[in-house]
Amino acid sequence: MGKKTIHVSDFTGTVLQQDDEAVRVVVLEHPDLVAGPVQLDATPAEVENIDDAALDVAVVEIHDRHGGGEPRRVVLTASEFDAMATDVPMAQLLKTAERVRPPKARKSAEKIDYGTLEHAGKPHRGRVTEEEARLVRERLDEVNKRLADAGVRQIDPADPEHALRYGFPDVS
Repeated sequence: MGKKTIHVSDFTGTVLQQDDEAVRVVVLEHPDLVAGPVQLDATPAEVENIDDAALDVAVVEIHDRHGGGEPRRVVLTASEFDAMATDVPMAQLLKTAERVRPPKARKSAEKIDYGTLEHAGKPHRGRVTEEEARLVRERLDEVNKRLADAGVRQIDPADPEHALRYGFPDVS
């Protein structure tokens, strides 16, 4: 018995033929997005006009007492934001404003143990230990749920790279 994979556009439900190009659309932010970025499949025709629909926006953080110590992120049209500058044009204001330096990354004093169920399967550069690979193979559904909840890629045993990395049997 064999398996057949059919690719379908998430936007329209159109079945993609074997020779059709699939376009991956990653949704980074959306009011209805609850668990981090997601990816959708589409046809090239479905996304060819997406750049035309793009808005010129300003994304700002408001650091005030209302955020409980955390900044509020606000997205508004660039023209609305530009109109807030009444003394000097916004373009000039932005050129002369004080630069914000990104916070320095803290070196983690604790090394992550990917051989635990809490961290097994998370993307990392290091070598996969036998313990991590065993956890991923034996508890794949649980690992993938945790990865999905964290908004990172899930492990697919049919993916040759994942099969090799975690020791899944060859499915080819």
